Amino acid sequence: MKPATIIANGREVAAPLPCSLEVFLRAQQLLPRSVVVEHNGEAVVPSEFAQRALAAGDRLEIVRIVAGG
Repeated sequence: MKPATIIANGREVAAPLPCSLEVFLRAQQLLPRSVVVEHNGEAVVPSEFAQRALAAGDRLEIVRIVAGG
């Protein structure tokens, strides 16, 4: 049986499904407040990360927020 995967930034990533977007981000060593996420083409606000359920084959675009000037 093939492990469940999510497509994150165009790459297949193994995911502990079912899980929330927040759990997935933490498993990737990403702090939820340090990224902007699009889930299957829809922008997700950070307050929804814990409730947003991921399923096999979902597509995520994850952009890190970088401070500086």
